[in-house]
Parts: sequence; structure tokens; C-alpha cells
Amino acid sequence: MTDGPVDWALARRVAVRVAGDEPLSRSYLGSSLHEDFARFTPLAEELVAAETGLVSSEGSARAQVIDRAGWIDANIRAFRRLLRPVLAESGETNVASKITSKIAAAELGAVLGWMSRRVLGQYDLLLAEDEDRDEQDLVYYVGPNIISTEKKFAFEPKQFRLWLALHELTHRSQFTGVPWLRPRFLELVNEMLDEVEPDPDRIKQGLQDFIKLRRAGQDPMADGGVAQLFANERQRELLDSVGGMMSLVEGHGDVTMSRAATGHVPHASRFHRVMHERRNGATGMARIMQKFMGIEAKLAQYQAGEDFIAAIESQRGRRAVDVIWRDPDHLPSMVEIRDPSAWMQRVPAT
Repeated sequence: MTDGPVDWALARRVAVRVAGDEPLSRSYLGSSLHEDFARFTPLAEELVAAETGLVSSEGSARAQVIDRAGWIDANIRAFRRLLRPVLAESGETNVASKITSKIAAAELGAVLGWMSRRVLGQYDLLLAEDEDRDEQDLVYYVGPNIISTEKKFAFEPKQFRLWLALHELTHRSQFTGVPWLRPRFLELVNEMLDEVEPDPDRIKQGLQDFIKLRRAGQDPMADGGVAQLFANERQRELLDSVGGMMSLVEGHGDVTMSRAATGHVPHASRFHRVMHERRNGATGMARIMQKFMGIEAKLAQYQAGEDFIAAIESQRGRRAVDVIWRDPDHLPSMVEIRDPSAWMQRVPAT
């Protein structure tokens, strides 16, 4: 389980240890998860298609209920697919400087382990042509976290599970129903990987900026965590492009989930309110981790995505977002997400 000096096995061991165990998922409470998500995933796919007009080109969605270790394994596979071109092009001599000097296996494992305790669902959008199709293009539901969330907030399980499925199936409809969206996302990510080079001057400047901002009473991590702090100009441009795209798809995901739930999930408004409070109300070590990894900035971007959609719909009507799916040039930048009028001036309504 090693590609060159990238010790994936070590990353997994650390991640599983940090993830911990949730015994509730092995109790009678977990027995209904597989049956529910097998039923709710195709239903959610139909409801999302009716709401958005987006139909997957990859056939029917497939659900897989997994535990935290399964989520870690799925994301390690995704990382390996993503990094394969870098490993192939760089060879043994440069991989250490490009990959492991930035993200040590233990650090990656700690991040994956911490995230595995919080994530509820995920769509696997990173595909590889030379891998088994049955292990790709899956919608994952992390059973232990779903059960503990339902118990903690006294959520009605069947309603909550359909509500989660609506969000994940919206993402699948975006990335498999808009022909250019997945390739564009991968293009941006690969460009970011190409820019990963150790730069002592940039690191030194980043540390100076960190100290300067702290002395001025500002939060050095507010704009995107460590990645943004130490990024060069080109990397920041790419981060802005990726941020704009993900802000849009997450905002669109939340809007679609709420609308598609109408008449099917009576408690949807409470789920929305509680989960927003949960993800925005982290304290202690969780808050530190979110700042370090840039998650707090991403959460703010996702809210900005919802606000962007609300703003353009107020001017152009419901489903004004559809014009974006017709042309990659219509994608808003992060600047336009924050200033919808600028995007509307650039992109025609029809």
C-alpha cells in the first residue's frame, strides 16, 4: 500500500486510531441503515432530477453504508487516484519534495481520522478508468456518524436519512449530469498539484504574514487556513477558482435539498437549522482543526453560495443557476460569489 515514499499504510493506521469506534452502529440501531439507504437513494435521485433537471450520464446511483474505517479507505483510494499522475511524472527523486514534505503520512492520517468522525455522507467523484467500476461512482453514508447524530439531536431516522440522500444525490447529479463539471474540477486540482513545490522564501513570507496579522488582531487562518497562508500568487488564483466552484455546488446542494424535501421530509427545516448550527458552532480542538485546515473559511464560502443563488434568483427567477451548467465560462469566481451583481453583468440570463 505504498506508492514510492508515500506511506499510505501508515496514514491509514493513524487515521483509524484517531477515528475511534462507535458501538451504536453494531447495535439494533444500525440494522436499518442499509435497507433505508437502498430505498432512499433512488428516491432522492428522482426528486433531485425533478427539481434541477440534471440527469446523471452514469446510470442509476449506488449507495454504500460504511463505517469510519471504510470512509478512510475510500478517501485514501481517492487520494491515490488523484496523486497518481504526480507520482508517475515526478519519479522517486522528486516525490518526497512534492508530496511527503508537504503532507506527511501521519499528518494526513490525523486529518482523515478527525474528519471521519464528523462526515455523514459523501459522493465519490474521483474516478479512474483502469479501476473496477463497482468500486467507484458511489454515494457513501457513514453509518456510525449518522446514528450518533440522530440520537444526539432526536432526529426521526427515516426522514433524516432521506434528507441526507437528497444532498449527496444533488452532488452526483451535478458532477455526472453536467458534462464539463467533473473534468473542470479535476483540471483545477491537477494544476494545483503541479504548483506544489517547496519554496523557502514563500514559507518565510507566510510566517511573516502570520505574525503580522496576529499582531494586528486579525485571524491569519480566516481566508483558508494554512494552504491559503503559504500559497503563491498562482496557487491563490487556483484556490479562488476551486473555491468559487465548490461554493456554488455546495450552495446549490443545500438549496436543492431543501426544495426537493418539500412534501417528503416534514422535519427538513429543523434538520437544516440544527446541522448548520452544528457545523458552524465548533469549539475547542474542533475549532482549531477547522481553522488550521481552512474548513471555517469553506463553511463561510458555502453559505455565500446559498446567498449567491438567492441573489440571482431574486433577479432572474427560480433555477437561474441553470445557465451556469451550459458553459464552463459561466462559472462564478469566488469574487463573483460574493458579488452576484458582477456575475450577472458578465453572464447573460439566457
